[in-house]
Order: sequence, then structure tokens, then C-alpha cells
Amino acid sequence: DKYGVPINRGHNYAFRCTSPIEATKRHLPDLPWTKVDLGKPFWKAADDELKGSPPAPLVYVFKSFGDTHTTVPVEPHESERAGRFVRQAKTECGIHTRTTSAGGPHGGGLKNLMVQDASAAQALVEATTRTIVLNERQACDVFCLLNGAFSPLSGFMTEEAYNSVVTTMRLPEKQLFGLPVTFDLEDASDIKTGDKLLLRWAGEDVAVLEASSIWKPNKVVEAKEVYGTSSLEHPSVYSMLAEQGSHYVGGKIHGLSSPKFKYPVQTPVEVRDMLPEGKPVVAFQNRNPIHRAHFELLKCAQRDVEDSVLLVHPTCGPTQPGDIDGVVRIKTYEALKEETAQEYPMFRWAYLPYSMKMAGPREAIQHMIIRKNFGATHFIIGRDMAGTKSTITGDDFYGPYDAQEIGKKYSAELGVTVTHYENMVYVGPEIGYVEESVAKKQGQKVVKLSGTEFRRRLRSGEEIPEWFAFKSVVDILSEAGDDAFC
Repeated sequence: DKYGVPINRGHNYAFRCTSPIEATKRHLPDLPWTKVDLGKPFWKAADDELKGSPPAPLVYVFKSFGDTHTTVPVEPHESERAGRFVRQAKTECGIHTRTTSAGGPHGGGLKNLMVQDASAAQALVEATTRTIVLNERQACDVFCLLNGAFSPLSGFMTEEAYNSVVTTMRLPEKQLFGLPVTFDLEDASDIKTGDKLLLRWAGEDVAVLEASSIWKPNKVVEAKEVYGTSSLEHPSVYSMLAEQGSHYVGGKIHGLSSPKFKYPVQTPVEVRDMLPEGKPVVAFQNRNPIHRAHFELLKCAQRDVEDSVLLVHPTCGPTQPGDIDGVVRIKTYEALKEETAQEYPMFRWAYLPYSMKMAGPREAIQHMIIRKNFGATHFIIGRDMAGTKSTITGDDFYGPYDAQEIGKKYSAELGVTVTHYENMVYVGPEIGYVEESVAKKQGQKVVKLSGTEFRRRLRSGEEIPEWFAFKSVVDILSEAGDDAFC
């Protein structure tokens, strides 16, 4: 069908029951459930249609089909492969992307949207009706789509998928997805359904977008649902409402050349290949240079998850005003990587071209999904992850632990364990860094240096204590001067 999902009448059935049935028994006859024909595929049915009236406490649907001994119905939010081989040691039939101990991709398969055949790529280009030059935010999205970071997406969201994710945080197929992934244009009057659009970035043709859905979204609703506010004091809400295009175009994309950036980036396949087999992978996302407190947190996480690999995976695309520029940040990461390599051999470093939305809790889910696609089994969520402040009052838009709470809520469904920590604080040279609650409990005096004071010292050339920041990082930021800041 138009979603690329194989048609099978079994997708129309819902199995309603009052209590869970063990997966290894769902193939047996005469089970205590009611089989209902929905008259349409389950992913087109609303929750109340799936559950019926009165609503059933639990519903199973077929998301995958094999022989009767290896395929069973699963809950709508589970992966389409969750019902396969439930009584066998294997998890895949061998034709899909490998599922390793590093963690399987979201939805069961890692997307690769690059066109492999040169003649097919040329035919796509020749069929295009309009060329669109991407901005950096859009180029980051294209990279993530083409290389599987946004798996299971195969293109920019259609209006149906967009509405579903905005209001329910789920794709039409019921899979969890934190944020809408959309392609915005100010003027779409010359585009019609079926048109192919050539996407260009940095002077290179990178993809062809098949326009299957063109609409003018209600961005106020999007802001309230996704960001929890429609206030223009939220920097990303302001950007969406005042700066970005008023129309969205959705549809599949076909990769011609993976977008290139001013900094080195790695695809999910490349990162998975550098992760050792058989070890848990703890991922850390950040958008700022790593200072001492961050690094202490990383050491704690790698130590707490036994025999693990620590994947340092910063986002290096556009972020909010006042943050450190992506190119400068990469230089600080590379310096720190070199400085700590010998002492911390279980750390791995990779860089992601992703445009931060500062959407707080829902962006935390997005980051969990992305790192799952890169092979993570665990994900660090610190205080106020992906949060932001009012540009007028300086008040926080989200609670300090909102991201942690939503991450823990969906951890089991995503198959990613949330590793959460408080702020790490410095209590003097003898003890060093401890968690904030430990310092408070022990009556330790916390030594602080605010971000504002740090920036002031950078600009004035004043000394920055080594307990706060690595000298190699400070040297790079000092050399960059005002160019270091967005």
C-alpha cells in the first residue's frame, strides 16, 4: 500500500482479551480472546476501534506473518518483528539488517534509502519538476532519513503521519515516535501530488522527494502538542511559527548522495560496525562542549553498566542562539577524545548532524529512538535534557526531570534502558565530583561556576579553573573567540 506495508487480510483482525497471554502460547487454539474483523488494517483504526465497546483491557494484532509456529499477534505498539520466532533462539530470518547485542533498530529494520543503481538515480533526477536548495536544518533531516537514524521512516511525514505523531506520539502503524519529521516550504503553489523534487545541499544533489502529501499545518496546535506551549518565548516555537515555511510536503525520499557537512559525521551502520560485539552500549547525547562534570557523569554511567561501551554521540547541527557553534564543538570533542583515549578505551565517539528542537520530554524520546538505531542498549538522560528557557523571563519551559520520567515510561517499549543521573557537582580537590544529593546529604560545600561566568571569562581571557573544564577544551574555545557562539 502507500505506506510500503505488504497487504495481508490478517492485518484487519484484532484479538481482544481481558488479561495478557504469554507470547509463546498465542499460537494455540481456543484462547480466551475475541477475534474481530476491523474491516481495515489495524494501523488505520483508532484506539477505540481497536478496543471496541466496552473497551477491552488488552488488544493484539498481527504485525508480521510467517508460518503458524513462528508468528503470533502482538500489541499494536510493538515492533512488527516482535511476534517472530517467539519459541526459538533466533530473532531474524537473515535477510534483514543484523540485530546484535548492541540493540536492534526501531521497528526491526535499519532503513537505507540510498539509490544503489546509477541509471535509476539518473532517471529520478530527470523526472524532477523543481529543485530546492536545503537549509542546514533540512539537510540534517535528509541525512537522518537516508541513513536510517530516523528508522522506521522512509521519507518526510505525510499529513496523516504528521497528525498522528503530533497528537499521539505514534506513527499510523502505532510505533512510538517523539517528534514530527517534516519538510517545510513557504510556497508550495507550484507543487502537486506526484511531483518529484530534487533536493540540493552544499552544491550537490542529495535526494529526490516524491510529493505524496502537501498541506498547510496548524502550527499553533503542533507547538502546543509537541513543545507543550505556543509561546513565542520558546526559541524553537518562535522559529517554527515565524521563520519556517508555512507548508509541509511529505513523501518518500530517494538518496543520491549522503549530505556532507563541515564536520565529520557517521551513519548508524558505521557506528554499529565500531561497537564491539556482546557488550551493552550506553549512549550520551549532548549539544555543548564536554566539561569536567559531564565527563564524570560519563565515567559513572560506563562503570554502572557492567562491561559496557560508552558511546559519546553529540548533535552537531543547528541549535538555539548562544550555544557553541557545531564546528568548534567538534574540535573540542576531538581534542578530548585524544586526551582521554588511553585511560578510557571503552569510550567511542561519533557525531550526528541533527537540528535540536529543544522540545524537552518529547525530544528525549526522539533521542532514545535515534540512539537505538545507532546500536545503543542504554541511554543517559541528565537533568533538564533538551530543555530551554524563556527568551524574556529566563524561566524553564520544562521540569528538571520531565525528560527522565518520560524516558523511563517508554523504556521497556523501546528496548532502551534509561540511565539517569542528577547534576554532578564539585566539592573540592580531595573528593572531586559527586552527585548533588550526596553533597547535600554530607553537608559538602559545592564550588560553582555558572555558564554566564564561564562565557565572560572566555571572552575576557581570564583563567578558567581546571576542575571546571579541560584545558584542551578551553584553549580551543578561547582561540575561536566570539566565533565560537551561534
